[in-house]
Amino acid sequence: MTSLNQDAARAAQFVGLNADTITFHGGQPLNGRIEVRGAKNFVTKAMVASLLGDQPSVLRNVPDISDVRVVSGLLEVHGVKVERDVAGGELRLDPSNVKIAHMAEINAHAGSSRIPILFCGPLLHQLGEAFIPDLGGCRIGDRPIDFHLSALRSFGAVVDKLPEGIRLTAPNGLHGAKIHLDYPSVGATEQVLLTAVRAQGMTELTNAAIEPEIMDLINVLQKMGAIISVDADRVIRIEGVDRLGAYDHFSLFDRNEAASWAAAALATNGEIFVEGAKQAEMLTFLNVFRKAGGVFEIHDDGINFKHPGEAGLKPVVIETDVHPGFMTDWQQPLVVALTQAPGVSIVHETVYEQRFGFTDALVKMGATIELHRECLGGQKCRFGQRNFVHSAVISGPTQMHGADIEVPDLRGGFSHLIAALMSDGVSRVSNVGIIARGYENFLEKLRTLGADFTVGS
Repeated sequence: MTSLNQDAARAAQFVGLNADTITFHGGQPLNGRIEVRGAKNFVTKAMVASLLGDQPSVLRNVPDISDVRVVSGLLEVHGVKVERDVAGGELRLDPSNVKIAHMAEINAHAGSSRIPILFCGPLLHQLGEAFIPDLGGCRIGDRPIDFHLSALRSFGAVVDKLPEGIRLTAPNGLHGAKIHLDYPSVGATEQVLLTAVRAQGMTELTNAAIEPEIMDLINVLQKMGAIISVDADRVIRIEGVDRLGAYDHFSLFDRNEAASWAAAALATNGEIFVEGAKQAEMLTFLNVFRKAGGVFEIHDDGINFKHPGEAGLKPVVIETDVHPGFMTDWQQPLVVALTQAPGVSIVHETVYEQRFGFTDALVKMGATIELHRECLGGQKCRFGQRNFVHSAVISGPTQMHGADIEVPDLRGGFSHLIAALMSDGVSRVSNVGIIARGYENFLEKLRTLGADFTVGS
């Protein structure tokens, strides 16, 4: 594997992918039925929450993705016994023997994952100390850990920066705090929740994230014995408790994966039934999908997404935002489909400042996409006047052709797969291991839908 980075290589190995390149023969519609299981952005955090309990927890509807394997490894080096039923999508997590892990072990399992920062609160409660390495993640913008460390200090943690990483201690235990988020960050909200539930006293978090994955994490913590209230004005209050028990929980579905397959149906002139998808969590996406010309049907067991046929696609204006707005993870796959909509579509990205790097490959394949530093949506955003390229103008329709492209990040990578599948000719997509971080059995699902590809160059 010459062009595959270390994390992509690890992800590829988890799904049995022994080459870094997939060769696609495009131009065929994707048709059929696939299943989505638990949300990557919830499941991994619920796994961390098991550290807070004193009894074994059970998590159901768990996808077999590399991020789940990474967190399993991190839990195991911290003494948690992890039993996995991959076929049944079930994890049993026993925290009876939690211990401090060596930094080298954490690094070996974490790679560039940012999940270790969320171990800090639970480990401080259980052991009085925690270690975290330097943290990475997808190349989509700045994801600083400064807030995480500041919040942990507010709870009473002492932070020592060492050459090999960061050591945290809680010599006087952790206590409740009043914390305000300048931006309703999902990761920051998770940090506060996982730390506050066993901190002494009351914690009040204002301007919190309220994504469905956050609410499901709150469900899990409440099952364990936490006392948490959520107000309509983005205020979360947590009353700390002395101990937490276990949970038995069925994860909500991965709405990001569901939206990706919906965009694939739209882009390839196909029809895909996404088993497990639910209307309520996808309300905003479904509205935009319909405005773009897409057709969908809601069923008890999933949602059927399809291209409108002769009616064709329509240009749209999209502005990403925190929930209940249009998710940033939804815009990348949908941009691929919008290259085939007659007219001009505009996407204003307000969540991450560097999320349009994936469009370079689309332009190489024939798309007409212009990037701008100005806020081209309906409102000014925090990236305005800061010299970030965060708006895209997509003109269509354009004829897309095969090309050699490299996956830049998780969602951008799946978008590249869609582009390769809708384009005429042959495309070679490298660095594909990254996609296994968040898309379960994506190669098997592509085969089920009729995609024509071979693994390897």
